[in-house]
Amino acid sequence: MSEDVQDQPANGQDAHPDDKGSVLDQQKRKPMLIKVAIGVAVVAGLYFAYNVFIGSRSVSTDNAYVAGEMAEVTPLTSGRVVEVRVTDTQPVRRGQVLFRIDDADQRIALAEAKAALEYAKRRYGQSRANETALGAAADASATQIGAAQARVTSAGAALAKAQTDYDRRAALTGSGAVSGEELTAAREALASAKAAAREAQAGLASARSNATSARRQEEAARALTRGTDVDTAPEVLLARARFATAELDLERTVVRAPVDGIVARRTIQVGQKVENGKVAMAIVPVSQLYVDANFKEDQLGKVRSGQAAELTSDFYGDDVVYHGKVVGFAGGTGAAFSLIPAQNATGNWIKVVQRLPVRIELDPKELKAHPLRIGLSMDAKIDLTSKD
Repeated sequence: MSEDVQDQPANGQDAHPDDKGSVLDQQKRKPMLIKVAIGVAVVAGLYFAYNVFIGSRSVSTDNAYVAGEMAEVTPLTSGRVVEVRVTDTQPVRRGQVLFRIDDADQRIALAEAKAALEYAKRRYGQSRANETALGAAADASATQIGAAQARVTSAGAALAKAQTDYDRRAALTGSGAVSGEELTAAREALASAKAAAREAQAGLASARSNATSARRQEEAARALTRGTDVDTAPEVLLARARFATAELDLERTVVRAPVDGIVARRTIQVGQKVENGKVAMAIVPVSQLYVDANFKEDQLGKVRSGQAAELTSDFYGDDVVYHGKVVGFAGGTGAAFSLIPAQNATGNWIKVVQRLPVRIELDPKELKAHPLRIGLSMDAKIDLTSKD
């Protein structure tokens, strides 16, 4: 009994006071869990609502940069630089003189080309005159044929007379009426007449041959100038083309800006010899810049050309908002065009979400009001609900 009495609490309190505290904690914990569950449900609902009603209406990225088509300035003729009028960061207008090349050689070449053109024109005039002279010679050769025919006729008559004289004297030889000397003289006269006839025939053939040759020469001369004049003759056109080339080379010694923009990467100095086609500087057309926004591949399912975009630049902050539109997609991801492409066929392959550059055209008026530079960071957001 005494042990049982000793086991009872002396002050009549509960033998397990922690049981009451744990009951109270459980009663407080339940509402707390309910509140947490409600909070989680609210957050999930808000996220779902944002994703459905807001997030699905646009895609955005901060992996975007200003880009542009830089115009490279390359001299199209060689020579020594005698003047440079611009420097890096300087704004220039299209047609403004950038630098000049010593034009002494080009001026000499132009003078030679001009002289060659004048010489070609005179050669054409000479060809025309030669053509006329050959025509006159051909006509003269044609008249020689008539003279040669007359000589043939005369020689034939002389031959006939000589033959008659010889025959008459030869017939009288037996009667003693004709001496031997007369017969010999008649025979010689006949031989001479025959030779003269043959010579006349050869002269006629030669006259005809000369006339044909002269006519062919005239035709060859006319073939060089037929259907042309001094302005359309081939040799004159060739000389004029070389003269135009020399003029162009002289004009190219003054190098001008091809576009409006900012000078960048100037590499030439006064006194330096530049070669044809070597880049001397670049001009950035700041009024024609665009943005390459690198979106993740899982963001591009609904992106289309022509959709509107809003962009902000770290250069100006959120106070300046640029408006543009999607104009195209790159032909491949950045990894595909990298210097060392990823070898996904290896056994160590790890999937990495790829990014595809999307080109966004900017509003020229906004660019003029707030100029940008190539390489600046941008934040881009594309409105998926907009249409082209």
